[in-house]
Amino acid sequence: MKQGSDDGRLFFRGLQNRSHEKMKLRKRKSTLYLSPRKSTERRGDLLGENIYLVLFTIALRICNCFLVQTSFVPDEYWQSLEVAHHMVFNYGYLTWEWTERLRGYTYPLIFASIYKILHLLGKDSVQLLIWIPRLAQALLSAIADIRLYSIMKQLENQQMAKWVFFCQLCSWFTWYCCTRTLTNTMETVLTIIALFYYPLEGSKSMNSVKYLSLVALAFIIRPTAIIPWIPLVFRHFWQEQKKLDLILHQFLPIGFVNLSLSLIIDRIFFGQWTLVQYNFLKFNVLQNLGTFYGSHPWHWYFSQGFPAVLGTHLPFFIHGCFLAPRRYRILLVTVLWTLLVYSMLSHKEFRFIYPVLPFCMVFCGYSLNHLKTWKKPALSFLFLSNMLLALYTGLVHQRGTLDVMTYIQELCYNNPNKSPASVFIMMPCHSTPYYSHVHYPLPMRFLQCPPDLTGKSQYLDEADIFYLNPLNWLDKEFHNDSTLPTHLIIFSILEEEISAFLISSNYERTAVFFHTHLPEGQTGSHIYVYERKLKGTLNRR
Repeated sequence: MKQGSDDGRLFFRGLQNRSHEKMKLRKRKSTLYLSPRKSTERRGDLLGENIYLVLFTIALRICNCFLVQTSFVPDEYWQSLEVAHHMVFNYGYLTWEWTERLRGYTYPLIFASIYKILHLLGKDSVQLLIWIPRLAQALLSAIADIRLYSIMKQLENQQMAKWVFFCQLCSWFTWYCCTRTLTNTMETVLTIIALFYYPLEGSKSMNSVKYLSLVALAFIIRPTAIIPWIPLVFRHFWQEQKKLDLILHQFLPIGFVNLSLSLIIDRIFFGQWTLVQYNFLKFNVLQNLGTFYGSHPWHWYFSQGFPAVLGTHLPFFIHGCFLAPRRYRILLVTVLWTLLVYSMLSHKEFRFIYPVLPFCMVFCGYSLNHLKTWKKPALSFLFLSNMLLALYTGLVHQRGTLDVMTYIQELCYNNPNKSPASVFIMMPCHSTPYYSHVHYPLPMRFLQCPPDLTGKSQYLDEADIFYLNPLNWLDKEFHNDSTLPTHLIIFSILEEEISAFLISSNYERTAVFFHTHLPEGQTGSHIYVYERKLKGTLNRR
């Protein structure tokens, strides 16, 4: 009996081994059949997505770049390109933020590197200095768009990703901002890419080190970038089982490395150790001195700012908030948190809430995905309304301040035989770009407007004093004809008020540039260029 049972055991073991070998063979066979298909898919991918989708997105953002020919806010030039120009070519203007060390050199260093390469190649023409940084920013924005599509495809499906992607690409405010050299634009790019690696439920690309590194970099570039990430990082910490490991092995090392990098970069260019992130937050948040540049009521973001930035996406956003699954609640909380925090600061701008706009597109995508009967009319409405607004703001509204810089370039490069020109920009301060858009050491001047940092109650800057009585200011400033600039640049609204000075000083209007259909305050509808003529050649128009 014992012999028979041992034989039976051996028999069954043999059967198991044979079946195990067969299973192995079947597994290998299926792997062989599948591997060519996988390798083919990899060959057709770029950034983890279909190569045609990636190339389409990059091409669209390049077109976007060339179809934005207007100015938005001074910071897109004065806090990036102008600083980079000064770093590489040793001339340019550094605003008071740089003398007070409120800004860091990390972001301008990107453009300074581009300028340096162009200079070494002997290709540092003014047009390349203007457009290459913007094209670089457009490329980064395209990568962010693709990452937004990828994360939605992981969390949901390709259909849902397609609608979110559509909403992102046709957003008028994204079109208006995403190719501008603003720290807010870079902050938005880093926020979207960081979201791709953030540990959302269902994500297949979560990587704490990568997302925290991108958040830390965004903080270094613009310290207020931490605001949208406070609820997201807190949620990550709350859900993490090994909280101490997260702090010791990720939060602290990543923060230390990024802050050290920022300190070293700023030490090189400031010449002393400076923690610009603290200075920035102290000025804008703790002391709230940003009110010098304007203040709005607490509800402005809810009543005007947020609806304007979302535009015709707003009803779809509201609809999507009721449809989206629970796991997206954290994105809605982040949007509301950001609006509330910025509402507590007196100085408010549309661009400050730009980084949470892509989060809103997730909810808009949900709305479009659930529409059945009205889907085609809704898509047509969204596309046409946004593109009309995008093209108007990108090609028409506030274009004069850039067009007039082309005129100034011509003074430098097209008239070598003429006597040296000098330019005085008599407009609200920082209305135009400066040396980054001229690339020539032309004597230029503009009305200064640094804030008062000493606490004076009745402080007036140079621009304020000028606009109180322009004619009186000009008579005092230019009592000697030899100090008069060859060219004056003014908004049309100022012409009548200083006409006596223009006539007595022999200035003739030589160029007119359209600026805006919506003039307000000291900003006129057109920009006038006046050139000082010799008495014998004067011919007023």
